[in-house]
Amino acid sequence: MSEERAAAEREQRRREREARRAQRDGEAPAAMAAAEPPKPPRPPRPAKAKQARPPRSPGRRWGLAAGLAAIVLGVVAIAALAYRHFNRETPPPIVVKTITVTIPEGYTRAQTAELAKAEGLRGSYERASVRSPYLNPAKYGGGEARDLEGFLFPDTFELEKAASVESLVQLQLEDFRRRIKGVDMGYARSKNLTTYDVVTIASLVEEEAQLESERPLVAAVIYNRLREGMPLGIDATVRFATGNYTEPLTESELAVDSPYNTRLNAGLPPGPIGSPGLASIEAAARPAKVDYLFYVVEPGSCGEHAFSSTEAEFQRDVESYNSARAEAGGNSPDSCGE
Repeated sequence: MSEERAAAEREQRRREREARRAQRDGEAPAAMAAAEPPKPPRPPRPAKAKQARPPRSPGRRWGLAAGLAAIVLGVVAIAALAYRHFNRETPPPIVVKTITVTIPEGYTRAQTAELAKAEGLRGSYERASVRSPYLNPAKYGGGEARDLEGFLFPDTFELEKAASVESLVQLQLEDFRRRIKGVDMGYARSKNLTTYDVVTIASLVEEEAQLESERPLVAAVIYNRLREGMPLGIDATVRFATGNYTEPLTESELAVDSPYNTRLNAGLPPGPIGSPGLASIEAAARPAKVDYLFYVVEPGSCGEHAFSSTEAEFQRDVESYNSARAEAGGNSPDSCGE
């Protein structure tokens, strides 16, 4: 084989390989591509005319300007409010002048009226403490009560300066209602006593007992004498009837014709003779379990009493008291050992 023939065969095989490769790659064979006439060039697309934007109307421009101005004004207003909120001066506090009024335990309406007047409260305390919408005595068994005596709880109250006496009465009555809820009335009810009866007994205990430990003992004497049908013989009720709270009682005062005179009348007086404190109310609701029927001041004992169960024991204690009183020039021998 000549070299020219061999070269021609190699060229033929090369073309066949390229044809096969072109078929695999999806292309036309090189020989066929070379034989195809060239495609004429694509004519250029005509230029698209640019549409001119219509000019904006003057009204639209004014609307945009007005909207922008409104937004700016709103931002300025919000900023001003925020500034005033965070930079405003704190107003000075309102100072309310107040007074403190202390009502001693056992004070009557008349005594409290004098105190209220001295404190500068406006109005008549005695009139304001006859009836009140803040407490109805009938709810506590005092349907026949003439006024609010006994319910005007003694305590320390804070009021505005020159407040009305009605404000003080309201605070006292609300104080009573709150405190009486915590008192166990079970024993008193077992003796057929109402809360009003207990408050009445407590007002007597308040006047008679000077020592905390003696309150239940004095209450026991009252319960025992009521059970026996004996007059209570408590001079504090005579003082309430006569209004004499400071001077020695006279014979005529001790004989005064009044339902509050417990020397002459058996049973409880018609109502409380003052407003007792909580300790006396609790003692009146649950007295000591003793059989005492009498008591008298024990000379030189700082307010202690000598309690007794029989008439003979009581007379002995009374003689001791009278002897010490005579030695004191007719004055009370309760001198605390001085």
